[in-house]
Amino acid sequence: MDSKNKYQTSKNKDFFQALSHAWDGLKIIFTKENNFKSHLVTIGFILVAGIIFQVGFNNFMWLLSACFLVLNAEVINTLFEYLVDLVLGNKYDPLAKKIKDVAAGGVLLTSLFAVIIGLIVFSPVLTSIFKAFVNS
Repeated sequence: MDSKNKYQTSKNKDFFQALSHAWDGLKIIFTKENNFKSHLVTIGFILVAGIIFQVGFNNFMWLLSACFLVLNAEVINTLFEYLVDLVLGNKYDPLAKKIKDVAAGGVLLTSLFAVIIGLIVFSPVLTSIFKAFVNS
């Protein structure tokens, strides 16, 4: 982007410009948001476990879908946090707190869904580990 368009206020000219802005947004999430990084680490362990324990293609797709839903919820939560901070700056407002709390609650609900999916997918593995532990 040339210097006169450094601060773009108009619509994107083409797909590649839109893609560039989307990439910039992902860089912000990856570098600035600790919760997103924590989710990525956890997701990495879950997906590796799915591969190691050979959960099957369909179950792996459920895991992958649940993981991406959690990441998407975290992006939406971050969006609400940034919007509230943009409007209010450093001022406290009880409605702003509600907005941020509800957005964080969305992440929690999505994460609980992902945990349920994980328990369903990994239940045969967990059952066999538990049986082996009890029988030893």
